[in-house]
Amino acid sequence: MNQLVPKNILAARSRLGECPVWDAQQQRLFWVDVYNHRLHQFDPATGSDRYFDLGEVVSAIALTDTNQLLLALRDRLILFNLQTETVTPLCQITFSQPTTRLNDGKCDPQGRFWIGTVCTIKGEANLYRYNPDGSLQVMETELTISNGLGWSPDGVTFYLTDSALHHIYAYDFEGRTGTISNRRLLIDLSQEGVEPDGLTIDTEGNIWSALWNGWCVACFSPAGQELFRVPLPVQRPTSVTFAGPDLTDLYITSASVGLSQREIQQGFMAGDLFHCSAPVPGLPTQRFLTRSS
Repeated sequence: MNQLVPKNILAARSRLGECPVWDAQQQRLFWVDVYNHRLHQFDPATGSDRYFDLGEVVSAIALTDTNQLLLALRDRLILFNLQTETVTPLCQITFSQPTTRLNDGKCDPQGRFWIGTVCTIKGEANLYRYNPDGSLQVMETELTISNGLGWSPDGVTFYLTDSALHHIYAYDFEGRTGTISNRRLLIDLSQEGVEPDGLTIDTEGNIWSALWNGWCVACFSPAGQELFRVPLPVQRPTSVTFAGPDLTDLYITSASVGLSQREIQQGFMAGDLFHCSAPVPGLPTQRFLTRSS
């Protein structure tokens, strides 16, 4: 396979760019800058980027069937109206530790929103499932940095990352009930020391994972075998998604948070948004089914 060469398409200089989400209806890419409290809307046709200031940590995005986005803030879920910029509260979450906050999230094929947490105390993070009826359920416990998640093309396997352990897990997924079981370690990067972060899945079932401190995105087979890596000019890529009319555009977010001045000089594009063309299409973005659906 010819080496993929990502290009810097937006000099965002974000602190913690995360959770890129492709809206096929609008042909726009949404993404967040967690610590600058910004929701971004990028237009690939013009290269323009608009952002909304949420006033607090914003970590994850889900499309809905309306002109609103479901957003994960520090400890609550909201609907954000893109036209009026108004907020509708959905769910407040109480954490056992004050250093816990919501982290990466994504919708399953049935329109339920899965959202994890990150905690400075090992084993105190959880994975939740927020349902269209407004209920919230704990789906996994004893995590530390619940991160990149996704589903196989046939919808029977669920993937979950614990960045602190350098692991990506696979579970059996039951779509009708929205349950997970039979956790097994699929990808172990602990010997290398890089942290798998956000991920996405292509139509062949391959797993594309942004490797924090790894200067790359790695592609793994459904069996967990590493296929290749996509080098990047930044130390901390954070997440990746497929986009574009044919879902063959690959967008990659990155971070500058925590880097020393020397490290930033080595990777001066830290925090920017990158793009390259993928060899196979990705899966379409799933939307959250609002109560009115």
